[in-house]
Amino acid sequence: MKRIGLLGCGAIGTQIALAIDTGEIPATLTHVYDDSKDASSTLVEKLKNKPVIVENSHLLSSNPVDIVVEAASQNAVKDAGLSILQNKKDLMIMSVGALLDESVYDILSDACKDFKKTIYLPSGAIAGLDGIKSIKKELESLSITTTKHPRSLKGAKFFETSSIDLDSLNSKTTIFQGTAKEAVSLFPANINVAALLSLCGIGSEKTMVNIVADPDTNKNTHHIEACGTFGKMTFTIENFPDPANPKTSRLAILSAIETLRKYCSDEIQIGT
Repeated sequence: MKRIGLLGCGAIGTQIALAIDTGEIPATLTHVYDDSKDASSTLVEKLKNKPVIVENSHLLSSNPVDIVVEAASQNAVKDAGLSILQNKKDLMIMSVGALLDESVYDILSDACKDFKKTIYLPSGAIAGLDGIKSIKKELESLSITTTKHPRSLKGAKFFETSSIDLDSLNSKTTIFQGTAKEAVSLFPANINVAALLSLCGIGSEKTMVNIVADPDTNKNTHHIEACGTFGKMTFTIENFPDPANPKTSRLAILSAIETLRKYCSDEIQIGT
């Protein structure tokens, strides 16, 4: 049975831990860490099988685990990602936006080869990535329009310099248009889907992103358009926000659980 270390004990990390604890993921959660000791303690209290709380993120991979699951932040990926691979552990990343920093991507990619380990990136809150990967060489344009309730966007770095007041919006409003690289930097907790899409397709500087705030919606909606010599693909995904964290779609959590379940299972694999 696979042994798992968990980096981040918030809404996503908690749901992953519970899926392991109930047997949905056939594995053992052996070690956890969160910058907030209260968060890690609260999580462990919810579990029947109690993992060890380690003192820092680097200690997760120094223990006998098979994979470390990052469910914390882009900074956590940048801080601990390399040491996890150097300790010859696989890594699953939820904060995919960290990989749009080319230096981080190159370092972790090289480490995978050097230490013969794998990084797993769940599909998250979108669908169709298998299709995008298959036609990557024939892509000419790729875009995503993400629509969320204003409360799901609050606290983003973008608003530190923007004059937009989310609380005053009374109709659907486009608040950002730009590249995936720009979007992930300005909305690090909201738009990991753009990072995933760009990594599958034509890169972060050619993948275009629109972010729309809609006070009348109760969903997180992602509309993807891909065009090229192969033809055209369009996908629209409507997700309900996770009750514990409106910045995260429920589908993102379910995707993480399924990715980890497949990693821990011996079975027929479906899809590209």
